[in-house]
Amino acid sequence: MRNILLTISYDGTDFCGWQRQDHDNGEVTRTVQGEIETALEKIHKQKTTLYGSGRTDSGVHALGQAANFFSPIDSMPVLNYQRALNAFLPEDIRIMDVKEVSEAFNARFNATSRSYRYFISFGNSCSANQSRYVWHVKNYTPNLQRLNELASCLRGELDCQSFAASGDQSLSTCRYLDNAYFFMEKDLFGRQLLVFEIEANAFLWKMVRTITGTLINLDKNNASPDAMKKILEAKDRTQAGVTAPSTGLFLYKINFDGIRRHV
Repeated sequence: MRNILLTISYDGTDFCGWQRQDHDNGEVTRTVQGEIETALEKIHKQKTTLYGSGRTDSGVHALGQAANFFSPIDSMPVLNYQRALNAFLPEDIRIMDVKEVSEAFNARFNATSRSYRYFISFGNSCSANQSRYVWHVKNYTPNLQRLNELASCLRGELDCQSFAASGDQSLSTCRYLDNAYFFMEKDLFGRQLLVFEIEANAFLWKMVRTITGTLINLDKNNASPDAMKKILEAKDRTQAGVTAPSTGLFLYKINFDGIRRHV
């Protein structure tokens, strides 16, 4: 058996998240994992389990999700999996890269950090081509310096309870954050987008969206530079702001070459 690692991009708009959902009544829920496993079954002529680096929620996109599976086919060149899978997959999922890894490799447990990017448009209107992939914040002009001052507390080992959604089942709310910062970039039409990038060993349920919504709200209200730090230290979700919508969130990259920290 060969262990194959995939790098996957997808438009999450029409998916109920990453994780396969099995129903006793036979009802099919459209998920990214489910679609790829269906394609693998067509190639292998048998059910094949796909092991993802982590879950994304309904509506969340990915540029660099990682997942591995075990192939019973020894004769097929590994690069052929990209072409074969893309032939069977819907257009809103694309396999961007494939490579063979050691038998012991697991995309979830070997990942050392996950990077997300959140895209925000601002101004009076949002272009039609962007509406599925950004959070449009009306009547807002971002203050990049203030945003980065607010986000500067999001470094190192932190208790992120203030940003955990109700119902999160994690055993611990502590996470190790490598970085969190804002920058501007231009879209295809030359308009400015505000981008928030955050990297951590792992994330709580809806944590990135809650952090994003909180920071934008603080900036809009001209908050003091230590306002985010106070919310973090409160360990109280009611002190944080709104949860930003899923539309602007992308799983950007899975890193395997850093320091392995706690889950």
